[in-house]
Amino acid sequence: MNELEQDELVSRLTELILLVVPKAIPIKKYGGTLFTLKPEEKEGQFCGIFEYKSHVQLVFSRGAELKDPQNQLAGNGKLRRHVNFGSLESMDESAMKKFIKQAAKL
Repeated sequence: MNELEQDELVSRLTELILLVVPKAIPIKKYGGTLFTLKPEEKEGQFCGIFEYKSHVQLVFSRGAELKDPQNQLAGNGKLRRHVNFGSLESMDESAMKKFIKQAAKL
């Protein structure tokens, strides 16, 4: 994945998050961008976008609580779940919107 593809993915994910949750506030932290509705709370973020060498990751802070009937979320930790994207074409925007909407309500 080249830098331009990564930038496009990050831009599209950011657009989706702000489309679904217009009041979300982006915060640069931990090498990525976290999105929160409660900036005064240290752990108030509901999702985040992180760039890696071969993919872009959309992380859900309380992803273990999200409804995921098609098993699209990866991870088996106590709380977090994520989706990795190797290209813009690999993104199921409809599913991501549903995850974002659920995550913001938790």
